[in-house]
Amino acid sequence: MKTELIKPDYLFEVSWEVCNKVGGIYTVIATKSLYLKSEYNRHHIMVGPDVWMDTESNPDFIEDPMLYRAWRTQAASEGLRVRVGRWNVPGKPTAILVDFKQFLTMQNEILTDFWKKFGVDSLTGNWDYRESALFGYAAGRVIESFYRFNLEASDKVVAQFHEWMTGTGLLYLKSKNVPVATVFTTHATVIGRCIAGNNLPLYDGILGYNADEKARHFNVVARHSLEKKAALNSDIFTTVSDITAQECRQFLGRPVDVVTPNGFEPSFTPATDEEYDALRERARKKLMTVASAMCGEEVPENTILVGIGGRYEWKNKGIDVFIDALDKLNHTDFKGKCVHAFIMIPSGHNGPDKQLLAKLAGNGSGYVTRTSHYLMNPEYDNVTRRLNDLHLNNAAGDKVKVYFIPSYLNGNDGIFNMPYYDLLAGLDLTLFPSYYEPWGYTPLESLAFRVPTLTTTLAGFGLWVRTYYGKKHPGITVLDRSDSNYFEVVDGVAQRVMEIASLRKDSRKKYMQNAKDVSEIALWENNIVYYKEAYSKALEKLIKAGGVYPAARNDKNMEYKKFEVNQPTWNSVIVSRHLPESLKDLEILSKNLWWCWNESAKNLFASIDPQAWEASGQNPIAMLDKVSLKRYQKLEKDSKFLADLKTVMEEFNEYMALKAERTTPSVAYFCMEYGLDTSLKIYSGGLGILAGDYIKETSDMNTNLVAVGLLYRFGYFNQKLTAHGEQVAEDVAQDFNKIPATPVRDENGNWVTISVAFPGRNLNARLWRVDVGRTELYLLDTDIPENLPEDRSITYNLYGGDWENRLKQELLLGVGGIRALRKLGFAPQVYHCNEGHAAFIGLERLRELISEQNLEFQEALEVVRASSLFTTHTPVPAGHDAFDEGLLRKYIGHYPQRLKIDWETMMGLGKNDGANVNEKFSMSILAANISQEVNGVSWLHGEVSRDILGHMWPGYLPEELHVSYVTNGVHYPTWTAPEWKEVHAKVFGEEFKTHHYDKSCFDGIYKVADEEVWNIRTSLRKKLIEEVKRRLSDPAAASHYSPKQVVTIKETLRDDVLTIGFARRFATYKRAHLLFRDLDRLAEIVNDPKQPVQFLFAGKAHPADKAGQDLIKMIVDISKQPRFIGKIVFVPNYDITVAKYLVQGVDVWMNNPTRPLEASGTSGEKAAMNGVMHFSVLDGWWVEGYKKGAGWALPMERTYDDQNYQDELDAATIYNIIENEIAPTFYNKSLSTGRSSDWIEYIKNCVAQVACNFTTNRMLTDYINQYYVPQAARVDGIVADDYAEAREIAAWKKRLRREWKNVEVVSVTAPDSNSDSLAIGNEFNAEIVLNIGDLNAEEIGVEILFATTDKKGRLHIQERYEFAPVESADGTAKYAAAISPDRSGIYQVAGRIYAKNAKLPHRQDFELVRWL
Repeated sequence: MKTELIKPDYLFEVSWEVCNKVGGIYTVIATKSLYLKSEYNRHHIMVGPDVWMDTESNPDFIEDPMLYRAWRTQAASEGLRVRVGRWNVPGKPTAILVDFKQFLTMQNEILTDFWKKFGVDSLTGNWDYRESALFGYAAGRVIESFYRFNLEASDKVVAQFHEWMTGTGLLYLKSKNVPVATVFTTHATVIGRCIAGNNLPLYDGILGYNADEKARHFNVVARHSLEKKAALNSDIFTTVSDITAQECRQFLGRPVDVVTPNGFEPSFTPATDEEYDALRERARKKLMTVASAMCGEEVPENTILVGIGGRYEWKNKGIDVFIDALDKLNHTDFKGKCVHAFIMIPSGHNGPDKQLLAKLAGNGSGYVTRTSHYLMNPEYDNVTRRLNDLHLNNAAGDKVKVYFIPSYLNGNDGIFNMPYYDLLAGLDLTLFPSYYEPWGYTPLESLAFRVPTLTTTLAGFGLWVRTYYGKKHPGITVLDRSDSNYFEVVDGVAQRVMEIASLRKDSRKKYMQNAKDVSEIALWENNIVYYKEAYSKALEKLIKAGGVYPAARNDKNMEYKKFEVNQPTWNSVIVSRHLPESLKDLEILSKNLWWCWNESAKNLFASIDPQAWEASGQNPIAMLDKVSLKRYQKLEKDSKFLADLKTVMEEFNEYMALKAERTTPSVAYFCMEYGLDTSLKIYSGGLGILAGDYIKETSDMNTNLVAVGLLYRFGYFNQKLTAHGEQVAEDVAQDFNKIPATPVRDENGNWVTISVAFPGRNLNARLWRVDVGRTELYLLDTDIPENLPEDRSITYNLYGGDWENRLKQELLLGVGGIRALRKLGFAPQVYHCNEGHAAFIGLERLRELISEQNLEFQEALEVVRASSLFTTHTPVPAGHDAFDEGLLRKYIGHYPQRLKIDWETMMGLGKNDGANVNEKFSMSILAANISQEVNGVSWLHGEVSRDILGHMWPGYLPEELHVSYVTNGVHYPTWTAPEWKEVHAKVFGEEFKTHHYDKSCFDGIYKVADEEVWNIRTSLRKKLIEEVKRRLSDPAAASHYSPKQVVTIKETLRDDVLTIGFARRFATYKRAHLLFRDLDRLAEIVNDPKQPVQFLFAGKAHPADKAGQDLIKMIVDISKQPRFIGKIVFVPNYDITVAKYLVQGVDVWMNNPTRPLEASGTSGEKAAMNGVMHFSVLDGWWVEGYKKGAGWALPMERTYDDQNYQDELDAATIYNIIENEIAPTFYNKSLSTGRSSDWIEYIKNCVAQVACNFTTNRMLTDYINQYYVPQAARVDGIVADDYAEAREIAAWKKRLRREWKNVEVVSVTAPDSNSDSLAIGNEFNAEIVLNIGDLNAEEIGVEILFATTDKKGRLHIQERYEFAPVESADGTAKYAAAISPDRSGIYQVAGRIYAKNAKLPHRQDFELVRWL
């Protein structure tokens, strides 16, 4: 009696190919799911890997946020990230895509556990193995979670795991005793595939192979071990054919329980003869049209169209046989119909052949090609090489024409634009002479579409036909194939082609009908029974082990549970104020930060309500909310105010109107922070202030620049100091209703958002726009309900969180920033990466060019590099962000596939050695590798940066590198006091007002009367002292001082005393402690009765920088001592407002960093704009800025290597200079005028000789002239004519890399230690002979360097002699140079060769260099 099968209530199928087309398994489970849909509906759940991550790019997945929503929340709480939706195939089965990359950081623990419990040997597993194993593990956890949350004990559940990649999922379920029956299916064993793929005889000697030994031989121990353990531990073990059953028995040590042959779903085929005939006619027409265009000849109507498809496995799929059979046909006396053969095998390519596209579009060209798409590496392609070797070139008169179609035929390939199945119907014959084919889906597909085909006895389907069809089958030929009959198979394939070619119309119809008949023995309706048998047996085994399932679901009565009420979801809704019509312009002004550097606008806002203006922190948006309706009504009738408003608006509108006249190159500027105004807290220190000043200057100079950054909810922290002087960081959330940022809306009024693929979910960010005069700054904000809590917090804090959060921020800035620009319609010529934080812009731009423009990786890299500029601000190697490789795999593991490169190549963009998993991925190295130009931010920092980055170009000395510099500057209108601006406007000339001026205009300061200069400085100092006293009067702000101490400070702090300021980020290298090395000496200085000095300190230390916080505490403690109280004061909560008071009000600005750790430093530049002299170590900008009589300097060179000794010396020098130079000059006042003419001279020199060189006006001009204009011109040439120059340079570099190993030195005649013929005035004729292979002599540069060594052992080039090619023949070239040293002495001499091309921007653009 036949046993009734047990049907599962839920069926999970786990495969790497769910929603991820790789090979035939995709088709198997996709078509099977369609057949099972009516039986299981939503209870058939497919589980696949979230390898695409970006669901918008995945054509196979449709996310459904409502499907299993409650369970997804539960899964997330268990640490599982999943996407739930539908597989985009007929039937739309339920699919769960699992993020496994989150487990990369725990891989060692996970894989060790599988070793301990099951003996899975993962030790030698590479990254592909580890990712697959972690996917299986995650899938197992997902099934467990789903079962425990959604199902009952009465539910019979089966989980089928396909291939070794899913084996850990099965083992996980076993380890957790989850009551789920498991089926493990192998479609091809690891060892079988390795043996066949390495040209070893698989079938004749299968019994002689030791699987474990072969696994070691082929380095697949981990894969084999996992496959074997999964097979041994599964409830039921299946495979797809008797052929692989034999492999399983021999290689995996367990005979299969059920052979489960693959099936086909007929709904994919035309339903009626009429539909089929129409499809065949359309497909045949398309194939013949393309063939005619490719070969350049008319294709006769009676042509035989032949095809092969499937995966690119040269031997296993019989591609070699197919081509050899075509060659045999071409050289036989075969007469009759022409044969046109299509090799439809997907391979790496860079899009459709554009000349072919043009010809198909009707341009009438005579262009011919054998390949429809641009192959990535045609010289290494097996198909291309074999066709070339056999001279199958589609020559006139050839009986056989052959075409290589290396694209997935998904209906959008660019040439055919028809799916593979549709085109299949147009063929007359398909040929699949496989050597290793566990099942063989492709011949079955052909039969289903009535196309006669051919397969072999080494294909599971071929054996299935022989065994089960039982009749003649002219529709399919099954050739006998073994390890030793290759040529017989070639003959058989050729015979099959001639057989089909000889058919008449009626015979052809019979063949086609038979093909359809044969296909029906493998329809799912016939073959599904084997799977059902496997599922039933698995459930039987589970029942045997655990007992019978309960008869019904466990719905208990009289059990009451309190339901938890979910938390509300609060959404931000912006309610706008409504100003009277006559005051509407105030709204416009308040939302453009132009107001913050224009005194007329600031005065206008202050006049509305002075108290509200101050209470709002001089934030016009916040102030306008505080103004009463009564006051607005009064202003409506205030003719003076309305006239002032009209004047300011006319000034603003005139300024903004010039935006339409921008002519400079278009630039995109990326930075992590921007210090624009205290009303927008998205900055922390120097980098942000610099970026803010820079984009203000781009507005003033009307530069065509758009900026991108992040909008932080909390910005940088507020500083509170305890009574003991300890810093407390206070996060205060910004009210987005009161910041000068407006939501970016689309044409339908919807908030514009972008998304970035993260593990298991999409990170969404909405866009805000900040108008900085004429320049637009776009900010990305992730604090939105669509994101997970951990993702909402990405834009909470600037530089907040751990390294993972830092990586998320930098991905958002780089990848998200580019996507934001594209969504807004920006396509700039130049991309400026301000610090390495934004370097991921390079990866995203590469992805765009490769996926959208069909460029090869190296071609795309040429474009990206040509258009990118990297500015580094970091003076020490440790300051550059770097990430662990495991963390990167978690977040950007999908990028290599998008870039069509391997992981190691991508890692090489950010490492010295891409293969070194222990080396961290440096964002600065990435930024340098994706940028043509790199610059530091001062002359000295440029030198330091060459040393820091020098390891990237080992073929060159640091001084040779293309790393240059543009010294930072400050925005004059922002930082210069109104009092000075009024004076400068009178004496700097009319051009100064246009922001396009010669810096010599600053000499106008010498025209200003001494009295006016002195009075302005005195009034600004007074204003500063009043502000400090006011701030210290606030107990909440000045809790580091007691009330009594505050009273003493206010009594002691004077506005007529020489005041020295020190304010900046408190990091140890800034040496804030230096002034306090000798407290007794310092006490004498501040308490000098004739020339007293007072010091004002301010600044914050990073919350994680304990050493910096300790410095603040030390200064606060010292400032409380009776001898220093009121003479040394620490001003709390340093921000832009405090900074302005300080740089405008002090007399001297002090800076004493550890040499050479100050990249630039701009606080002293701000002070210089106000005639405040700088007193600093010669480091950063001051190396260039120092002028005698305009400030004071400590030497640039160190005296001691011991930092403690150096600090002691520098402190003594500071005391001496203050006592003997600064204070005497300040107090050398005339009895008659009360002014120091010497001091006034210093002030004037400071403005005329120092300030003029350090404005952002000069800085931006440098960037435009040095980088933006030349790079824009070069990139325009690079991308012209469909990226012709980019392709040319990439091809040249590729050829040079290939040939470089063949370049060898034959002989060298050059100066060396044995030479005695070198003397001043003598000429040494040097010769170098090279074997250059297939290269041209002009493509190799040869030079000899003469260098000297400095005290630190570093080499410096003194002479460089370039050799010229003088002879070249038969792969050998001679180069010569006349060497005539200019100076006598001992030199280090070395020679080198390098790849040479005039189209390269500089030598470091190409890595090929070799020292001789």
